[in-house]
Amino acid sequence: MSASPPPYVPGVGERLAYADRQRGTKASELRIWWREVDRVLLGLIFALMLIGTAAVAAASPATARRLSTGDVTLPELYFWFAHIRWQIIGVAVMIGASFLSRDNARRLGIVLAGSMVVALMLVPLIGYEVNGAKRWIRFGLGFQPSAFLKPGFAIAMAWILSWRLKDPDLPVLAIVSGLMALIALLLMMQPNLGATILFTGVWFVLVMLSGVSMKKIAGIVIGGITGVLAAYFFYGNARNRIDSFLAGGTAFDQVDLAQKTLLGGGWTGTGFWLGMKKMSLPEAHTDYVFSVIGEEFGLLVCALVVILYLAIIARVLVRLADEENLFALLASAGLATQIGGQAFINILVNLQLFPSKGMTLPLVSYGGSSTIAVCLAVGLLLALTRRNPFLTRETPGLRSLLGERGPTDKEKGA
Repeated sequence: MSASPPPYVPGVGERLAYADRQRGTKASELRIWWREVDRVLLGLIFALMLIGTAAVAAASPATARRLSTGDVTLPELYFWFAHIRWQIIGVAVMIGASFLSRDNARRLGIVLAGSMVVALMLVPLIGYEVNGAKRWIRFGLGFQPSAFLKPGFAIAMAWILSWRLKDPDLPVLAIVSGLMALIALLLMMQPNLGATILFTGVWFVLVMLSGVSMKKIAGIVIGGITGVLAAYFFYGNARNRIDSFLAGGTAFDQVDLAQKTLLGGGWTGTGFWLGMKKMSLPEAHTDYVFSVIGEEFGLLVCALVVILYLAIIARVLVRLADEENLFALLASAGLATQIGGQAFINILVNLQLFPSKGMTLPLVSYGGSSTIAVCLAVGLLLALTRRNPFLTRETPGLRSLLGERGPTDKEKGA
């Protein structure tokens, strides 16, 4: 005896079919994302974040003891647990941003850049000080507008410079230079010399890659040297930091303490939680986490961290070698410059080779909103470097901008 069919319920079949289609769509999107995303770059990023998790765990006791009071004693792993929570949010933001199309990534970057420039203008009015600098603003949650401006800045500058393809006569260099001057002025008012240097470096790289003539680039270099000299003579914060750096500091300067901590563990380190020099180091979990890595895990692990940053930059350049979309090329190069530049400024400060800048080590240091901002930048970088492996690239991208000759029609036919 055959089983009778289930009773007909109006609307149920249609809803089930719609749910099946939705599940199929989401699964297809995930498969497409996994096929197109740069999995090597993603692996390098997660490797850095794992090292950061261990480094913050090593640095957390030093900061927790320093910030404890007679009334409140912070647990030794207080900052490590907080770091894990922020990393989970950051990874969700990074993966979500990496699903964006290039057009949506561009739109998000432009909106982010515009809103954060407005927020920078509000910092002198409603911002609050942390460690003697007014860089923070509060809208429910405190954050640094300059941290979220970084990914938006690279994308907005790349978008403006890409206008040259539509009309070579557009004054794109004047536009991006004017925006850079405005942002530099707002940052110097905080004061935030480190961020100003980083933004200027990203701007300079994008201007060079956009095909500006060498004559204009020489003018930019001369203008930059003039700006540094002007900052030294007329900007007290810059003069004090440069003088302190050139004088070599004292045994009690935080940069000197960072260098001694970094070298205190030798090649292989003292071992996890066995470092003692870190206990006298200010901001051990943020600005000077690289020194904690050196003391407890050794200079070999420090070298591994440097190699990972170099590998990220190299991987992005390889990915862009045949990119034909000028906006995607410039935006990706700008984001890679921003992440790599911030990392190497932080490392040079820890080595006492650069004046102190109050700049964290991206993807490694403890951070709240700064972790989310860095993960957003990485997510946008992953979105912009996504590529369908079944499509061929015939127009040379980065190679043409760097002066390499592309294949001729005859060579292609061969």
